[in-house]
Amino acid sequence: MNVSEVLTQTAQRYPSKPAIVFRDNPITFSGLRDTVFQLADGLLKLGIKKSDRVAVYLPNCPEYVYSYLALFSIGATVVPLDFMLTEEELANCLNHCQGKALIAKEKESLSLVSLKSKVASLADIIVLGSGNPGFNPLTGISRATPVDEWRMGTPPLRGSRSFEEILSKGSAITPDIKIDDKDPALIMYTSGTTGQAKGILLNYRHLDGTPEAMKHFVDLSDQDVKISPLPLSHSGGLIYIQNCIVFGITLILMERFQPLEFLKNIQKYRVTCFHMVPSMYYAILHLKEFESFDLSSLRWLVVFGAPSDPHSLRRFHQYCPNAHLLNGWGMTETCPPNTVIPLGSKKIESVGVPAPNCQVRIVAEDNRQLQQGEVGEIVIKGWVVMDGYYKEPRLTEEVMRDGWFHTGDLGRFDEEGFLYIVGRKKDMIKVSGEIVYSFEVENALLKHAAVQEAAVVGMPDRLRGEMVKAFVVFKKEVQSTPEELRSFCREHLAHFKVPHSIEVRDSLPKTPSGKIQKEKLKAQEII
Repeated sequence: MNVSEVLTQTAQRYPSKPAIVFRDNPITFSGLRDTVFQLADGLLKLGIKKSDRVAVYLPNCPEYVYSYLALFSIGATVVPLDFMLTEEELANCLNHCQGKALIAKEKESLSLVSLKSKVASLADIIVLGSGNPGFNPLTGISRATPVDEWRMGTPPLRGSRSFEEILSKGSAITPDIKIDDKDPALIMYTSGTTGQAKGILLNYRHLDGTPEAMKHFVDLSDQDVKISPLPLSHSGGLIYIQNCIVFGITLILMERFQPLEFLKNIQKYRVTCFHMVPSMYYAILHLKEFESFDLSSLRWLVVFGAPSDPHSLRRFHQYCPNAHLLNGWGMTETCPPNTVIPLGSKKIESVGVPAPNCQVRIVAEDNRQLQQGEVGEIVIKGWVVMDGYYKEPRLTEEVMRDGWFHTGDLGRFDEEGFLYIVGRKKDMIKVSGEIVYSFEVENALLKHAAVQEAAVVGMPDRLRGEMVKAFVVFKKEVQSTPEELRSFCREHLAHFKVPHSIEVRDSLPKTPSGKIQKEKLKAQEII
């Protein structure tokens, strides 16, 4: 994707139309273009060059969007980092990718001086929202230092700049940088739900993957208003930005997901569509105020990122009958979405059919292709598959076999070619030789009126090999007991699938994008 060209064309078509609304303040497409190009020019003058790795460490805000698009416009490699990362995690990612520059916002728990001392490659730190680049008093830098004092003389932190200064030194001219499809565009760090972070390397052609799939699956147009509750550092958040500049939609950008505010914004801005992860969806459904909002403007919504509970999806439809409920599937490694239910389909238990830009198969452990109805690993092939895990050839070889990316997800196809997610390979539990998929146990638990969230894992057991253990969070207004839940499960599951143990918790650990971290639950139990 030539981002500067796409942005220029969209701004020419809709110059005064709001591109982004943040904290009730609209930013027009012409304003977005000018700010992006001004920032791009400022970055070039700073010395940022094509393919330089520049990290972005911000909460959701317009400056995150500006940074993405400006860096893409000059052919840099963007390294989006979640604002929840600790200083140690941030340093690890920056050292791994050898980041040249960092665009960041003040955060009390982070010291810029300390961070810079840990990352030898870091030449420039661009600080948003403060004339003083010291993040907190622990840096030893006085916040009272006047902006001009460090800007004109010796800065408190060598190589530090303010975001506003970089912007002010640029001109709103279209960048003249030749960018090839295979040039590196993104390194997206993801730990998913299974452990150590990996840097997913995507190129500039990969930026076309999502818009192409969206054109196929849904009817986005310049009349649409989307709302983003997802972190912009996540692939699901980046999709909103791509939708904005490619289709000319208006994006309602939330700083963070708050269920009540999310519903208020849908009603206020007459939002027409959105996509989110299941945990966010369940949080909305369990609000006591949910039924009081006018959601009639919604045309469709997509739930993706983890297996979804069909019962909950149907409940939403009761209060939003005109909206298409779509289930989808995809991974950061494969430019999501890769499968989505077609508009009008009633197969809500499925995650849909594959997009035209990829092939999807179900295979056995020996890579043999399985027939419809058989459960195996989902593999995917096509130009949408990542270039690899950055600087991790062994990890890349483990997942790429004969041109097919092995996702680690388990699924099956039905007779009409619809894909169904069964769970993760690591979530498959073997109880006395019988196979139990955590997803089906979780779905049974979620049918109970008292259960808001559920996570099921396999735990070591001398007698059975593994046993099924469930963790649940109850709704505030309804309570139950583990024994009552086990009895309920016996009505819906075979005896060997019924949880041997059920633990009630106030909350479940999640990734920043909202996925339940089962590895943490298992680790806590083993310890």
